[in-house]
Amino acid sequence: MEKTSMKSVKLALIATLLAAAPAVAYAQDVGATVYGNDGNPIGTVESVANGIVTIDTGKHKAPIPADLIGTGETGPSINATKEQIDGMMDAQVAEANAKRDAALVEGAAVVSADGMPAGKVYTIDAEDTVIVQNDGGIVTLTRESFAVSPEGALMALYSAQQLTANTVAVPEGAEILTPAQARAKQAEMASSGDGEGASGASM
Repeated sequence: MEKTSMKSVKLALIATLLAAAPAVAYAQDVGATVYGNDGNPIGTVESVANGIVTIDTGKHKAPIPADLIGTGETGPSINATKEQIDGMMDAQVAEANAKRDAALVEGAAVVSADGMPAGKVYTIDAEDTVIVQNDGGIVTLTRESFAVSPEGALMALYSAQQLTANTVAVPEGAEILTPAQARAKQAEMASSGDGEGASGASM
């Protein structure tokens, strides 16, 4: 299942670094190579939408304002090197992940990528599997399936429709466990009978 794009949540635009870029914007084509101010390739254009050029550096997909891309001797260029772009993206991803990890705790309210209430975090295991409980049952996600929204809410990177489609009903009285928690409990109870728990469909 495809996650909703979260560029606006995870990745800030790199305008500060590129403030001295050429004033005349270069019309970008998907697949074009973009060069740095050292003359070396930064990456290729993956997409162009709403004034943002997404450049695939091989390590990150960096969103660059189109008006900060100019024309150099080798073609389209920006006022930075590949190392600088990747370094800034590394820092932004680390900051976003730190905010996510601080918000991702048991009992935290969750919203969908389209802003709808999606339940609460029921449990998180040592393998970073997360169970979210809602009125319809439970859905099993991974830590990487979450981010913090611009409003500061813990957000699953799926739409409400996607989350609903992957919600599994929990039989009355069933214990809710992640797959890893269920395996551990079954191993402990092997000599005394089955320990039946409920786990959601993984996304």
